[in-house]
Amino acid sequence: MIRLEHLTKVFVLNGQRKVVMQDVSLEFRSGISVALLGRNGAGKSTLLQMIAGTLAPTSGRIISTGAISWPVGFAGSFHPELTGVQNIRFLARIYGVDSDELVDFVDDFAGLGMHYRLPFRTYSSGMRARLTFGASMGIPFDTYLVDEVTSVGDAAFKAKSSRLFRARMQTAGAFVVSHSTVMVREMCTVGVVLEDGHLCYYEDIEEAIAHHNRNMAE
Repeated sequence: MIRLEHLTKVFVLNGQRKVVMQDVSLEFRSGISVALLGRNGAGKSTLLQMIAGTLAPTSGRIISTGAISWPVGFAGSFHPELTGVQNIRFLARIYGVDSDELVDFVDDFAGLGMHYRLPFRTYSSGMRARLTFGASMGIPFDTYLVDEVTSVGDAAFKAKSSRLFRARMQTAGAFVVSHSTVMVREMCTVGVVLEDGHLCYYEDIEEAIAHHNRNMAE
């Protein structure tokens, strides 16, 4: 379960105030896969970071049960001077999983080759996404936070990512940010549309997609 209680997030940049979330209260039951839909800049990634606990709200709070992953497309948890392998071993120790098993899992999944043993700062954005996605999928979470990462890479990698994600969803829930309605339909059972600081919740994913498409057409 993840519950938003009077959640507000405001950014102030160059004297301009941007409201991302405005007094939002909403509860998501355990084990569901939620599509987060909205225009670019609406605050979808910001909401993921608040759910993950890596970004504090301006006011209100988020209450959750179970283990929550970091946002999969977010590389801020990885140290730039450590190699991919060293970063993975560090995560394994933090989350209490077998480090050798996790290193092998990510090596096989991400397919980084020699780059796996080079500093993270040398990685391209695609390589970072592969590493972060593999790391999060290799750790058993109750809720996975996914931020467009399965759009990275060639068709074979996308297919492999989707298969792995669907396998994890047999025993876990997720929040998914994606501009692909095909991916949303495949991965999610319910949807929310973030618009002007408010969330509209839909039990029917098709209704959420239709709302989002109307917004995009305006």
